[in-house]
Amino acid sequence: MGKITDRMRRQADDNREAAVWVRAHGREQRAKQLEDRADELESGRVTDVTDQVSALISWGLRRR
Repeated sequence: MGKITDRMRRQADDNREAAVWVRAHGREQRAKQLEDRADELESGRVTDVTDQVSALISWGLRRR
């Protein structure tokens, strides 16, 4: 299982807040999708590769 980063925890929290909002506006299916994604983020089944991707982009831009 992957490590849950602060970024992933914040995103899960944001997804849960968004789910409440969209549910209040009658979009139950979208709310369920947001909650499912939050569960995935909190479970550790998702790997945060943001830092690695950022490093690769920086490296590629320096090589130009």
